Amino acid sequence: MSNRNNLIFKGLYIVAWIIFVGLCIEAGALIVNFIFSIYNPEVVRNLYQKLDLSEVYNKSKWEYFGVYSFILFISILKAYLFYLVIRLVSKLDLARPFNSDVASQITNISYLIFSIGIISHVARETVKSLQLRAIDTDALNPFWADSQAYILMAAVVYVIAAIFSRGVEIQNENDLTV
Repeated sequence: MSNRNNLIFKGLYIVAWIIFVGLCIEAGALIVNFIFSIYNPEVVRNLYQKLDLSEVYNKSKWEYFGVYSFILFISILKAYLFYLVIRLVSKLDLARPFNSDVASQITNISYLIFSIGIISHVARETVKSLQLRAIDTDALNPFWADSQAYILMAAVVYVIAAIFSRGVEIQNENDLTV
């Protein structure tokens, strides 16, 4: 493997760590805000990222908990996704990339990405029902605006996982014939 590829690979590893830390901070801040909003409902107006869910909270606490649960679940899954990416990059040996652990991790990553996409889509459609009752939900759109992109990305990563699985089979056959 060339020195340039090794440098790019290390750069991607560092970027993955930076994204993971950022997503963990976001998920942690959302969890802390949620806990504060349970004990002090006046905080609902001043949530993390200027997320004002006071209108939803005043209409129905259960809807507020449901919407916030979607937000928390999606943010935690995104952080977990990058944790799995970091584990994958740390275990990946570019000299012999095709092994069963890498193939199974890539498959698990594709399932997780698909789950994020589906949950984001369900959350977006659920929040649309709140709009029918004249509740402003524009502040929530950044949390699940990219649900279709996650579903498409899951398909691409699944194809890559299938290629890696086939590569493992071919590599094992070559090892047996030598």
